[in-house]
Amino acid sequence: MLKYILKRIGMALLTLLIITFLLFFLVRIMPGNPFPSERMSAEQIANKRAEMGLDDPILTQFIRYMGNVLQGDFGKGTSLYNGAPIKTVLSTAISNSFRIGGVAIVLGTLVGLLLGITAALNKGKFLDGFCTVFSILGVCVPSYVFLIFLQYTFSFKIPFFPYFFDPNRFAFSAIIPSLSLSLFTMSTIARFTRNEMVEVFDSDYVRLAEAKGMFGRKLVLKHVLRNALIPIVTVLAPLVVDLLTGALVVEKIYGINGIGKLMVDAITGEGIDYNYVLALGILYSTLYIGIMLIVDLLYGVLDPRIRVSAKGKEA
Repeated sequence: MLKYILKRIGMALLTLLIITFLLFFLVRIMPGNPFPSERMSAEQIANKRAEMGLDDPILTQFIRYMGNVLQGDFGKGTSLYNGAPIKTVLSTAISNSFRIGGVAIVLGTLVGLLLGITAALNKGKFLDGFCTVFSILGVCVPSYVFLIFLQYTFSFKIPFFPYFFDPNRFAFSAIIPSLSLSLFTMSTIARFTRNEMVEVFDSDYVRLAEAKGMFGRKLVLKHVLRNALIPIVTVLAPLVVDLLTGALVVEKIYGINGIGKLMVDAITGEGIDYNYVLALGILYSTLYIGIMLIVDLLYGVLDPRIRVSAKGKEA
């Protein structure tokens, strides 16, 4: 099992290195100007490019950049935040997005599992139909539409929550965006949980367990839910990345200084801020690869057959 884990970690690191190089190469050949050209002369831009080493060969730039990244230095912005260190700006954005996204993940997963289990245990009944309709609506309605509805209802008509994000009242301001972001996760998890549990209920090993006298909560927890969780974990992984990195439109509408808003600003500002685009691209890739690695390792916990297979390969 240890060899299996180390192999997965090695593959993840190699994949991240390749993706980082591709991102670096693509960002460098992107059209546009990384500097606010309206406020800088051609000579100033040329001097700035030489100062940042942007005229050096790409491989030389990449090696120098990776050396800095390994020390936690992502450089400085070329057009955003007056050239402030990216590490400082990014830490604030990550904190905001992760806290709001974390609440959305927990809320969406718990409520989604509850709805899915309820629907599966009441297959063909009213509760099953209600949960199914809710899941369809949750998947079809974009998060930002739900956000606007919550803003209009609980910030405008009933002025209880702030209309825009207020960092001085973080916990209070995070409720509306967390709810709006959790809707899609909630609906997706509910739908997959219901479908997987219904399929597992019809399997031979569950019928055998029932024939041996196992019913109720023990049957659901020991056999049905555990086996249904494997595909659910797979579906949840990319959703976690989306929520942790913030939905672009939701953060922009609600005025949250998070990762999503920072990415939009880096692309649509006076000049495309290549350094922010690259740093955020690496962050997205690291999160996605890291969470998929965790999912791979969780498979071994949820499905004993994977542990047996891994031991067989080691032997």
